[in-house]
Amino acid sequence: GTVFLEQLRVKCLAQGHNVNKHKPWIETSYHGVITENMDTVLLDPPLVALDKDAPVPYAGEICAFKIHGQEAPFEAVVLNRTSGEGVLRARGHVDCELQKEYTFVIQAYDCGAGANGAGWKKSHKAVVHIQVDDVNEFAPVFRESVYHATLTEAKIYDSILQVEAWDQDCSPQYSQICNYEIATPDTPFAIDRNGNIRNTERLSYDKQQHYKIMVTAYDCGQKRAADSVPVHIDVKPVCKPGWQGWNKRVDYEPGTGSKQLFPKMHLETCGGPLSSVRVMVELQTSHIGKGCDRETYSEKSLQKLCGAASGSTDLLPAPSVATNWTASLLTDSGRDSDLIFRFDGRQAANVPDRVVPQNLTDQFTIATWMKHGPSPGLRAEKETLLCNSDKTEMNRHHYSLYVHNCRLVFLLRRDFTQMDTFRPAEFHWKLDQICDKEWHYYVINVEFPTVTLFVDGMTYEPYLVTDDWPIHPSQIDVQLTVGACWQGRSMTTEVRGGEVTTPRFTQYFRGSLSGLTIRPGKIETQKVISCLQACKEGLDINSLESLGKGIKFHFNPAQSVLVMEGEDLESVNMALTKVSYINSRQFPTPGLRKLHISTTVQCFGEDTCISIPDIKAVVMVLPPSEPRITITGVERLVQLADDFTTPAGVVLFKDIRIISTVTKTDADFTVMHNLDYCDVLVIGEELNPEEESLEIHHSSLIGKDEGLALTDVYLLAAGVDSMLHYEQAIRQVRYRNWRPAGLLERKFRLSCSELNGRYTSNEFNLEVSVVHSSEAVEHVNHMVAQPQYMRPVHHPLMVHTLNSNHNSGTPPAATVVIVMCIAALVVIVVLGIYRIHTTNQDGSKSDEDGGKEAEMDWDDSTLTITVNPMEVYEAREEELEEEEDEDEDELAGENSSADSEDSGEEEETEAHNIKGKLEWDHHTTLQY
Repeated sequence: GTVFLEQLRVKCLAQGHNVNKHKPWIETSYHGVITENMDTVLLDPPLVALDKDAPVPYAGEICAFKIHGQEAPFEAVVLNRTSGEGVLRARGHVDCELQKEYTFVIQAYDCGAGANGAGWKKSHKAVVHIQVDDVNEFAPVFRESVYHATLTEAKIYDSILQVEAWDQDCSPQYSQICNYEIATPDTPFAIDRNGNIRNTERLSYDKQQHYKIMVTAYDCGQKRAADSVPVHIDVKPVCKPGWQGWNKRVDYEPGTGSKQLFPKMHLETCGGPLSSVRVMVELQTSHIGKGCDRETYSEKSLQKLCGAASGSTDLLPAPSVATNWTASLLTDSGRDSDLIFRFDGRQAANVPDRVVPQNLTDQFTIATWMKHGPSPGLRAEKETLLCNSDKTEMNRHHYSLYVHNCRLVFLLRRDFTQMDTFRPAEFHWKLDQICDKEWHYYVINVEFPTVTLFVDGMTYEPYLVTDDWPIHPSQIDVQLTVGACWQGRSMTTEVRGGEVTTPRFTQYFRGSLSGLTIRPGKIETQKVISCLQACKEGLDINSLESLGKGIKFHFNPAQSVLVMEGEDLESVNMALTKVSYINSRQFPTPGLRKLHISTTVQCFGEDTCISIPDIKAVVMVLPPSEPRITITGVERLVQLADDFTTPAGVVLFKDIRIISTVTKTDADFTVMHNLDYCDVLVIGEELNPEEESLEIHHSSLIGKDEGLALTDVYLLAAGVDSMLHYEQAIRQVRYRNWRPAGLLERKFRLSCSELNGRYTSNEFNLEVSVVHSSEAVEHVNHMVAQPQYMRPVHHPLMVHTLNSNHNSGTPPAATVVIVMCIAALVVIVVLGIYRIHTTNQDGSKSDEDGGKEAEMDWDDSTLTITVNPMEVYEAREEELEEEEDEDEDELAGENSSADSEDSGEEEETEAHNIKGKLEWDHHTTLQY
C-alpha cells in the first residue's frame, strides 16, 4: 500500500493536476487545562486536523495551526503532517494570579498544491477555552507587621484582638486561610480559626506587665506563613497605689551639668487619704571606681589639689623604673586608670629603704583606700596592710596596720627611752565598714599618745587601747612591707657548720588597696580628708526655691541618698521632678548607676495605710568625647659641641606645643584640660651621670614637691596643672654634657598624660646632632684667615656645608659659591669662639664695674643651631645642577650674593649706630 501511494504521488506531480480540492477539518471547540508555570496544555478532544485530499501529497497534509488573538500566550504546533496531529503549548509564563482563563480561535492549514504551498486551504474556526490550574506558591501574609492590645488584669476576655492574614494564590483552595496558630510556647493565650486571640487565665500586673507572642497562619493547602507576626499585649493593673510616669533608664551626657531624673513622675494613691509622704532616693555607685566617680589622678596629685601638707610618701605607686617594687603585685587598672592593687593572700611588696620615712616623730598620718570582706575560717589570721618590722634576726613589729576578725588594729611600738613605762601600743576599731566588701577611705592621724581614725570623713575613736613596753634599741635594720609582714626570723634550718634563718612574708592581706600613703611630722585636717574622699557625682535638686515651704529634705555627706518629706501629695510630686543627677568630672567614668526609690505613706486615722512598691531605674553615663593630646615642635636639632658644656646646657624643646582636640558631629574642637605628667625618655644608651644630665629649673616644676624625678633613663615632670604650664615647664628642659668630644647624637622621646594615663599623647621624638667645631675649623682654616674682631649678628644666617667629594673638577663658578659657603661657616665658628671669649671678659669686667652698665651684659646661654639635613642635600643637588647647566646664571647669582652680604653688613652697622651699645641675642637661631 505504501508503494502504491508513493507511485500515485509521483504520478500526480508529473501530471501537474490540481488535487487540493478539500479544506482541512477540525473540531468546532476544545477545552484545555494548563498548570501555571508549565507550558503543556491538555486539550479535550485532542488537537487533530483531517483532510479529504489525503493521501495526495501536500493537498492531503496539514502544515500549520494558527491561533487568532494576539493576547493569547499560546501556540499550536503540528506534530505529524500526514496524520494531522498537533499540540497546544504556552509561549511564555502563565500565571494564575494574573489570569485564570483564556479563550481564543484556532484554524488548521493544509500544505497546498505543491512544495511552495500555493493554493493552500484552511479549516473553519474552532473555539478553544483554556483554564489555568493554581499552584500553592504563595505563603500567607499578615495584613499588619505588628499587633498591639491592652487588657486589664484579673479578667477573662472572649477576644482581646483579631489578627488577619491573606494569600496571593488564585484558587479558593490555596488563597483562603484555614488556620491560625500561636507559635510561642507556654503562653496564657489561645487563638481560633478566625484569628481571635483570648487569654486562657487571669493575668497579674505584678507578675508580668507585658507579653509578646508570635502568631502564624496556614492556608487551606497547609502552607505556613513565611514570617510570624509579633503580638504585644500589655497588662493594665487595676488601680493600685504606686509611682507612674517614670523611665527605667536616663541617659547622661558628660559636661551637661544637672540632668532631671523624674520630670513626669507622680504618685498614684487611688484616692486614698494621706497625712504625709516620705520618699528616699538612693544612687548606687559602689561598682564605679572606689565607690563612686572620683578623679583618677595619682594620690600625691589629689593631695596637692586638696591642699594637703607636703612630704607624703606613696607606698603603692604605679609601677615604673623608679618605683619598681609594685611591679609584681596584682593590679586592677581597668577602671579608667584608677590604680587599684588586689591582694589574694600570696602577694606582698618590700618598700625600698630609700623610700621609707626614717623618723615618723610623734605626729604622722597613714591614709589608704581599702575594700575588704570577711576573713575565711573560724579563727581568722591577721591580715597586714602595712608593717615595719626587723629585717633580720628578730621578729619585732615597730608599727603596723592590720585587720583581724573585722577589726582594724594599729600597732605602734615606741623606742625605749629613759622612762621605762607602759605606753599605748595597740589601737582597735570595730566597724561594719571593715568587712562590707565596699570601698572606704581610711585615715589614721597619730598625735602620740592619741590616735584618731577617719572613715569616709567620719571620726571614730578606738574602742580598745592596750599598753605595751617600749622596744629596746638595737642595730638591726627594719623593713617596711605592704600586703604582709616581714618576718626576719621565721624558720631555722640546720646546715653543715651551723644554722641558717630564712626570712619570709607572713600575715598576708586579702582585699584591695589603693593610694596607701604615709606622711611623717604632720596630721591631716578634716577639710583635706573630706576633699580626698569626695565624690564627683551625686544627686542634686534643681531650683531649691521651687520646692515649696512644706517640703523637707536632706542629703547624706556623699550626696548619694536624698530624703524628702511632705504632707501635700502634689507638692511631693513636684519636688520629685526637681531631683537630678550631676557629674562634675570633665571626663567621667561611663556606665550604669542604679537608682532605688522607696516610699513610706502615712494615712489618717487607724485605717490600713497604702503600700507603695519600690522602683528601680538606672542612670547611663555616656562615654565622653575622648581628647587627643598632640605634641608638636622641631624634631631635629644640630648644636655645636661647646654648647653642651655651658652651665645653661642646650634647650631641647624650645618650640614645643601641646594641644588637645575632641571630635563632635564629625568636626574637631580644641579643648582645655589638665595634664598630670610629662616624661622625657632617653632613647638608646642611658645617661652617664659622670658626663651628662637632663636638667630643669626648679621654678618650672609642676606640683613642686612631687614635680621632678630624674634617672639615667628619663626625666619626669608630674603634678596636675594646665597644658600651658606644662608647655612652659617642658621648654625649660636642658641637656648638658661635660665631655661631648665623642658624642655624635642623642635621641629623646617626650609624652604626656591626663588622668593617670587614661589619655596619653603621641610620642614626640627629638634627635639632637652634635657639630664639633674643631672639625669645621680643620676644613676651612687653610682658606680663610680668622678675623680679629667681628660684631655679633642679630638676624638669621644661611650656612651651607662643604662636600669633600666634589672638591676636584669643580667649575669656577661653583668654586666661588663653595668659598662663600665656607666663609659663612667660618663666621659661625668665629662668632661662637668670640662669644665665649667675650663672655669671660665681660664676666670679669662686671665684677669690677659692679653692674653699672647692665645693658652691656651678655647672656651666658649658648648659640642654638637648628639643622634639617634633607634641606642641605637638596640645596646641594640643586646647586650642582645649576652649575652644570647655567654658568652665566651662577655668576649673576654670585654678584647677587655679594650684594646681599653688603646689605647685611649695612643693616648691622645701622643697628649698631641706633642702639649705641653692644649686646648679644641668645635667641638667635641659625638654620640650614
